[in-house]
Amino acid sequence: MLGLLEVVQPATPYDLKQLAQVSTLHFWSVPHTQLYTECARLAAGGLLDERRERTGRRRRTYTLTDAGRAALDAWRSTPSSDTYELRDTATLKLFMGADPATLAAAQVSAHAALLAEYEALHAELANNDAPAGWRLALELGIGHEREFVRFWSELAADHTAATGPAGSARRAAAGTAGGSTSERPRPKRAG
Repeated sequence: MLGLLEVVQPATPYDLKQLAQVSTLHFWSVPHTQLYTECARLAAGGLLDERRERTGRRRRTYTLTDAGRAALDAWRSTPSSDTYELRDTATLKLFMGADPATLAAAQVSAHAALLAEYEALHAELANNDAPAGWRLALELGIGHEREFVRFWSELAADHTAATGPAGSARRAAAGTAGGSTSERPRPKRAG
């Protein structure tokens, strides 16, 4: 919140929501309602200065205080060894035995579209005076999307090769025609 506000201050929670939708929500989701409550909480803690319109919608506008800047700088300067939590429905379905070809076709399309969006945004940021951190985070996202496209494309190609006439002959020769669930590896049980 403090980092977003630093870029666009003074800003309303709605302004922060708009910025988050095209930036951080791609890798760090925050419920929109939390933006409003978090701004109020940070203001109460002395990290933000709050101004309220006297008339009209009485919107609240926030800016960083010196304490807010110091807190943001301290947070940014602390190294992080945390990894991210991946919650991907397609990966879960793949793990649970869904048809790889069905998943792969939809995933290639979805990740290719997101990759194109990220690459277009990267080109736009390169032409603007965007903060270096924005470009670097976007480059990381592009790398992830390229890997997703590679993985799902290869899975689709492998599955197509395995289910064609030659693939059926290989499975029959190996005694796995039909892809019996009894042939699936079973996890070892503890104890």
